[in-house]
Amino acid sequence: MRVVVIGAGVVGAAVAAGLTRRGAQVTVLEARIPGAGTTSTSVAWINANNKVPKEYFDLNHAAVWAHHQLPGDWFFPTGNLEYAVTDEHKELLEARVRRLVGMGYPVERVTARRALALEPDLVPPPPGAEYVFFPVEAYVQPVRLLGRLLGAARDDGAAVELGAEATAIESSSSGVKVTVADGRTFAADVVVTCAGRWSEQVAALAGVTVPMLDPLVSGRITNGFLVTTTPVPARLSRVLTTAGLNLRPDGGGRLLLQALSLDGRADPTLPVPAEVSSDIMGRLAAVLRATEGAAVERAVVGQRAMPGDGLTVAGFADAGRRVYTVATHSGVTLAPLLMSEVAGEVFGQESSLLAPFRPGRFTDGSAGPPPAAARRPGQQ
Repeated sequence: MRVVVIGAGVVGAAVAAGLTRRGAQVTVLEARIPGAGTTSTSVAWINANNKVPKEYFDLNHAAVWAHHQLPGDWFFPTGNLEYAVTDEHKELLEARVRRLVGMGYPVERVTARRALALEPDLVPPPPGAEYVFFPVEAYVQPVRLLGRLLGAARDDGAAVELGAEATAIESSSSGVKVTVADGRTFAADVVVTCAGRWSEQVAALAGVTVPMLDPLVSGRITNGFLVTTTPVPARLSRVLTTAGLNLRPDGGGRLLLQALSLDGRADPTLPVPAEVSSDIMGRLAAVLRATEGAAVERAVVGQRAMPGDGLTVAGFADAGRRVYTVATHSGVTLAPLLMSEVAGEVFGQESSLLAPFRPGRFTDGSAGPPPAAARRPGQQ
């Protein structure tokens, strides 16, 4: 089987690796360079922590375990420690814990002493704080994960074409043809679109409807500030979630910081305002010791690939089963699972995990409303 995969982010790379493993002849078309989209500006927190509805939780929960089956030096299965100080956060956290326990998700309520044993440089919050540890959660270094997946696809024969922006997708009874901006054409039996936040435009080339939220108008739903610090001698081993700041290690002593409450100010067309970087850095000292002297090494506006109803899109979008489309906000979490599930579907084996997320929901009217703008601890 000949397959063209459009997009060389972490999702496209995973799909390509899964297809080549099954013996497909794969060509990956990338308009820019691998990881140039959302992959390189992701928190890359592997979790199913606050994923709703249940079908979306089940998909992400299975993906967490898929990461554990694909270990490597990009994968850090050290869990997520969250603490709550305010009454509102405590109530939300307790409700989430009860829901997750009921669905079989590993959760541990821990004491302040246990929290400090997990993270010795944690600045102790005020007395009465509540702590929860999610032991199976993890983080990855996303570009290294991308390299692993794309490398596996190449090792099994995939061709990767850079600077190959798709401009037309034409299907017929005998196959599908993709034309790129420089006029080249690529013939295949199936095309799989994995174009991230460009999914709506790419799917439209094939006459397929995949609404995506526009980062230019949807504010904090799709945009968020990410700040990487200079190296600091602080001990942090895992994702740490608080009301004001989420953080994780980022290699070489660096920390990756996220403050969801500020995301409403994010504009992907502008640099990160200095006062925003200063605010985020100012929150660090209240959460983690040994961070004196930390400075901003990199500050970006990450743009999330968000389908119109907030849920993953996966499935054939045409009656002839020539065009398969994948779009998801949870790309880094889902990638190792999509590697097997999407490849299986292209080869005719329907996935029960992907069945609730077909693109047809946008044309038959069953898609839900857009996600709410408010973002809380436990979200990305």
